[in-house]
Amino acid sequence: MRVDRAAAPAGGLAVLCVTAVVLAAGDVHGVLGDSDPGRVAGWLLGVVRLVADGAGSVTAGALAFAAFVAPGRRDGKLTADAYAALRLAALASPVWLVAALAAVPLAAGDASGQPQSVVWANLAGLVDATDEPKAWLVTSVVVAVVVWGSRVTLTWPTTVTWLVLSVLALLPPVVMGHVSGGAWHDVATNAVLWHVPAAAVWVGSLVALCSFLRRGGPDRERVLGRYRRVTAVCLVVVALSGSVAGLALATPSGLLSGFGALLGVKLLVCLLVLGSRGRAVRTRWGARWPLAVEVVALGVAMGASAGLAHLVPPRWTSTRPSARETVLGYELPAGPGFSEILVGWRFDLVIGLGAVLAALLYLRGVRVLRRRGDAWPSHRVAAWLGGCLVLLLATSSGVGRYAPAMFSAHMVAHMSLTMLAPVLLVLGGPVTLALRALPPGPRAWVVALLHCRWTRIVSHPAFAAVVFVASFYVLYFSPLFGEAMGQHWAHVLMNVHFLMTGYVFYWLVIGVDRPPRPLPHLARLGMLFAVMPFHAFFGVILMNGQSVIAESHYREVALPWLPDLMADQRLGGGIAWATGEIPMLVVVIALMAQWAAADRKEAVRMDRRDDDDEDERLAAYNAMLAELSERR
Repeated sequence: MRVDRAAAPAGGLAVLCVTAVVLAAGDVHGVLGDSDPGRVAGWLLGVVRLVADGAGSVTAGALAFAAFVAPGRRDGKLTADAYAALRLAALASPVWLVAALAAVPLAAGDASGQPQSVVWANLAGLVDATDEPKAWLVTSVVVAVVVWGSRVTLTWPTTVTWLVLSVLALLPPVVMGHVSGGAWHDVATNAVLWHVPAAAVWVGSLVALCSFLRRGGPDRERVLGRYRRVTAVCLVVVALSGSVAGLALATPSGLLSGFGALLGVKLLVCLLVLGSRGRAVRTRWGARWPLAVEVVALGVAMGASAGLAHLVPPRWTSTRPSARETVLGYELPAGPGFSEILVGWRFDLVIGLGAVLAALLYLRGVRVLRRRGDAWPSHRVAAWLGGCLVLLLATSSGVGRYAPAMFSAHMVAHMSLTMLAPVLLVLGGPVTLALRALPPGPRAWVVALLHCRWTRIVSHPAFAAVVFVASFYVLYFSPLFGEAMGQHWAHVLMNVHFLMTGYVFYWLVIGVDRPPRPLPHLARLGMLFAVMPFHAFFGVILMNGQSVIAESHYREVALPWLPDLMADQRLGGGIAWATGEIPMLVVVIALMAQWAAADRKEAVRMDRRDDDDEDERLAAYNAMLAELSERR
């Protein structure tokens, strides 16, 4: 079977899978006590969701192919093969936009149990009252930007920008779907945050590769090798994250249900693709059959995913979660004692796992340097590993476990993510290490990203300082914090924001890596002193506050051993004040040490220049004497 002829069977099998699931499942709304909008409405939503997921995956994967798989760029411009993949994304993104817009009323009818005639009469109210239609609306807005951007882009950095936006546009309907409720929803949400981007890059890169193979070209073997490496990582991530999310939603006993059967189909697809790739290796990457198998298998997997979105997770019906499990995803039977903080871990699959991977990649880079005889300072290794450890403890230890339920524990995690971990991470010099350890291709990607327009905007001293300070006041002294604490995905986004704003600010102040706009040490010191009072004022305001921040969220969690929310908030304010000043002192000391070291280097350089000038003057004087002697 040729690859291009496998697309039609793949799409047909995906639609057939959705149809079979909708017909066999029956009334999935009655199980939860909701009204049923009808089989036709459920089937339409399933097909529209399948089209949106497919077109979104092709868009994101084609952009990833253009950025990281297609033959290299020239002077920041895309090559012909990369531009062809970009045109594929430009063709798929309008289909994604139309499907996402069509999913808004269908999802509103599915969530409310109302027929479409009623939905259209009160569409605005239903969208405002339900989560999934709002998620599809957000996706539509972001996809509209990608539609425009993919048609006007000719450079590599902007292609990466649209890739990031397309991946983000895939997430809202997923994180607001089945994974957002019930016990263990925190684990399921974290897992799909890995699962969805990896699956999209895999599917879309395969479609872009098929288009590339039809055109032919001298770089065929190299492109196939890059594709195999990129999608091999995606395959592992999809299999592991899908298993974790599926088990969190299904429970072990639910694996024998129809929900578990569809999970088994997706796992079988991963094994089938893995086996077909073994055959592709033996035939020197050129076999059409393994790629055709991959196309058909991924079509079945996407149909199974759309079917899973229609079914009710077994955990929802087999167990009745408590109010605390509904909000947090887990129970907190006791207060935050020493043993609970030290032993009561709940591993964070986003920042916690990211910290572990960052530490391993850093150590691998150091190993590459030392194998070829280059030195890398040990204190930088210690700083980076210390920062990764802080990230792991702040999100996965008892601190991270209690952070969504207690303001004081949240403030410990917040200050660790925005004040302590970034200080250690920027002292590790990861960009400098990457530029020295990576091969030429990835090194060029790092250089291009470091000097692109978005990096220059984000790393502007004024922008970085304002965002770093204003984030505290805008988040905590507005309804935004209460809204974010009620959704796990928003809590993850908040933590990522803390980490990124802190990293960019301290990168400009004491970072080892050279920023796009290097500042003199006096300006760095002034930048640091300018933000220090705002952090102190923030802690003082919290300690003297008269109203509880995010009170409805903490009342809903209702910890029996935490009766006084105001006292806990004031404790959090004290933590913010104290822990904010100590890292600042460390930063001042580090900045002064860097300043002194830079002055010593400058003094040595000046001495060498003076010595060189003295030697030149002496040589000129001797030459003059020799010339006078010759004249005599």
